[in-house]
Amino acid sequence: MERLRGKDLLLVGLTLFSMFFGAGNLIFPPYVGAQAGVNTWLAMVGMAVSAVGLPVLGVVAVAKAGGLDVMGDRIHPLFSRVFTVACYLAIGPCLAIPRTASTSFEMAVIPFAGAQAPLRLFQWAYTLVFFALALWVALKPEKLTDRLGKILCPILIALIVVAFAGCLLHPPGGYGPAQAAGYGDSPVITGFLEGYQTMDTIAALVFGITIAISIRARGVTQSREVVFGTVRAGCLAGILLLVIYAMLAHMGALAGGRFPGASNGARVLTDLVFYLFGPLGLMLLAAIFVIACFNVCVGLITSCGEYFHKLWPACSYRGWAAVFAGVGLLIANIGLDQILKISGPVLSVLYPVAIVLILLSLFHDRLKKRPRVYPAAILCTAAASLLLVAADYLPGLKEAVSILPLAGQGLGWVLPAAVGLLAGLLLPQSA
Repeated sequence: MERLRGKDLLLVGLTLFSMFFGAGNLIFPPYVGAQAGVNTWLAMVGMAVSAVGLPVLGVVAVAKAGGLDVMGDRIHPLFSRVFTVACYLAIGPCLAIPRTASTSFEMAVIPFAGAQAPLRLFQWAYTLVFFALALWVALKPEKLTDRLGKILCPILIALIVVAFAGCLLHPPGGYGPAQAAGYGDSPVITGFLEGYQTMDTIAALVFGITIAISIRARGVTQSREVVFGTVRAGCLAGILLLVIYAMLAHMGALAGGRFPGASNGARVLTDLVFYLFGPLGLMLLAAIFVIACFNVCVGLITSCGEYFHKLWPACSYRGWAAVFAGVGLLIANIGLDQILKISGPVLSVLYPVAIVLILLSLFHDRLKKRPRVYPAAILCTAAASLLLVAADYLPGLKEAVSILPLAGQGLGWVLPAAVGLLAGLLLPQSA
């Protein structure tokens, strides 16, 4: 096959969607809807940019550049190594991989366990089986399109559509008022920042290796056509994400109007499906979470295993995959709340750098003769992001960084990034 098209394009697009769509993607859109209430769609405009638009652009940027490490080398080889490893560790064994098991356990086991059930023992048993199966599937990365795209992803979409149809046929009420100040005052910006938690922009930077393997497994061999196929599959996955997010946000807004005060998106969905379908709804929701989280876990183990095998080939791909599944198993048993507490600061540092790197890479053809732009813009962005995160723990620093425009909205890095970009354009360019 010379070009990815038709059924094969659809299957690779579904595979990429299933790799993106995991725990955070299920939790955060309904929570945004519940918190934003009547401002749901304004908030979803912001979330669509950070959780759909940027991931698609990330896939395009990585495909054009030929890999995240190539993009990073435009700043400096040391930065490339540190940033790439940090992204893989964050999106892999340290945060996202364990989150898939923790979230699915809380939705698939806890609601059905008795009050006296030994939950810690159950969690260890569940996560052991979960990661063993995920590792088994991940050991054949060339088969992901057949296993995820053909089977699990269509089942996942069908289950979500069933839940959404229940809302349309038997709505629990209307949208309530905004329940959080950010959604009342600046819903677009607040929704944009919530999109960080899906981790999809960083995931887009690391899924390129796996998608390229899947495309070549469909018979596409020319590098140019692999890149073109990756871009088209990314656009298809983005459309699916946008549609599913809209469904979940609407469901969350309806649930928030009837059941206010939910502490997270999982609670929002639990209240809603129980209202719509009773105990059967909890089983429906459990199936949605398990399939979505399993798909993402497989994709992450595969991507991380491929990258670290390339970086340190002394250990085989299978060996690295086993390592990441084992580390994910251990961290998953810390608990979901602890994982989410850690993920916030880490993502607040990595996300702005990833966003700026993606945007610069999209205009690389125009920046080839201005190599100073990359290090200047990234240095200013990274420094500002680190200071903004540190300010949350150092009261004295908080007052100092508050002078940055948009600092109160979590976007204090934007002006420093613009200053770095301008400085890079004005600095004398090396040969």
